[in-house]
Amino acid sequence: MDIQMLTAWIGSRAEQLRGARDRGATSTELAVIAGSLLLGAGLLVVAIRTKLAEKIGIINGG
Repeated sequence: MDIQMLTAWIGSRAEQLRGARDRGATSTELAVIAGSLLLGAGLLVVAIRTKLAEKIGIINGG
């Protein structure tokens, strides 16, 4: 997973959530967008943890 791609995707979803809220979207629409933001944030955490584990392995000579 590419960290830059995930952060860009999360940013676009956050912008979409702001726009939907401003135009008066239904609570279901807002919940779907918020759910996708949570999923993206979880994927970002996994990507960062994986990248750090790789770096620690390299530092420790593994």
